[in-house]
Amino acid sequence: MTKDTMIGVDLAKAVFQLHTASMTGEPKFRRKLSRRSFPKFMAEQPPAMVVMEVCGSAHYWAREMTKLGHEVKLIAPRYVKPFVKRQKNDAADAEAIVVAAQRPEMRFVDPKSAEQQSRAILFRARERLVHQRTELVNALRACLYEYGHLVPQGIHQITRIAEILNAPNNDLPDLMREECRDLLEQIAEQTLRINARTAKIKVLAAEADTARRLQTIPGVGPLTALAVEAFAPPMESFSCGRDFAAWLGLVPRQFSSGGKERLGRTSKAGQADIRRLLIIAAMSRLNWMGCKSIPDDSWLARMVARKPRMLVAIALANKTARTIWAMMTKNEDYRDPAQAVAA
Repeated sequence: MTKDTMIGVDLAKAVFQLHTASMTGEPKFRRKLSRRSFPKFMAEQPPAMVVMEVCGSAHYWAREMTKLGHEVKLIAPRYVKPFVKRQKNDAADAEAIVVAAQRPEMRFVDPKSAEQQSRAILFRARERLVHQRTELVNALRACLYEYGHLVPQGIHQITRIAEILNAPNNDLPDLMREECRDLLEQIAEQTLRINARTAKIKVLAAEADTARRLQTIPGVGPLTALAVEAFAPPMESFSCGRDFAAWLGLVPRQFSSGGKERLGRTSKAGQADIRRLLIIAAMSRLNWMGCKSIPDDSWLARMVARKPRMLVAIALANKTARTIWAMMTKNEDYRDPAQAVAA
């Protein structure tokens, strides 16, 4: 059925603002609805194109609207903001959503499935626990520093901290040692929770065919594979691997004008979780042990010889992103370029 109506929805916790227009832009009506009456009202409407900003609960409502027969498009808030007229309010936001969505060059966000959101929540839960454990470790190091004990950074220093606290001839007060031991217990609890979620991620990465395929890439483990599956849109939405790398923010920012190309630092204007993991994986291949496995005549060896380490890591992460796109679009496992040339 041809949809001749576009409904812009400004989502909120309690009150939803709707702006309805024809596909050519003529306004039809505006409506303010409560959260309870919104699904009932949309169920009564003929199939239309529903456009919403990407925000909290947007993917949930996208799935609900799809069940009602509507076509749903999600748009990034930064692309809607230029179309807001003068004063900002819910009605102006809903109208701006429709105006922005009717632009032929506009880019949209693919709605996520419930399974994707569940895996994203698991991934973020583990990240949150890691941050909380790091905070506890730094608090413990700060307590020891107040008494002249300098402990380097890193979770692996916990054993050294425990030895300092349990040393029979140290000069630490009993009250201070009690508080530090309580911090050690909290760190141990957080470590158990982190390990439990890490094991769950490994199981999920082993069960999914896409995640298993991604783990054949050097430097890509279960965490990176699950992050790509949870946060990345379908690879068919990118025309080439370079577009996927640009979506991740692994390309330099442009300040070009007058036909002269000016490139700056890495844009970082993309999915931060996948980008961070790819850069960490690239840095692990560039350490003193990983460099031993780099062939002398490869492009990576030539880059390491003449470029800074972080710049090479970003270039390698960019290449890994393009490899991920090629593997997922072609449904193939990773093939070592050196072996392919030798064959």
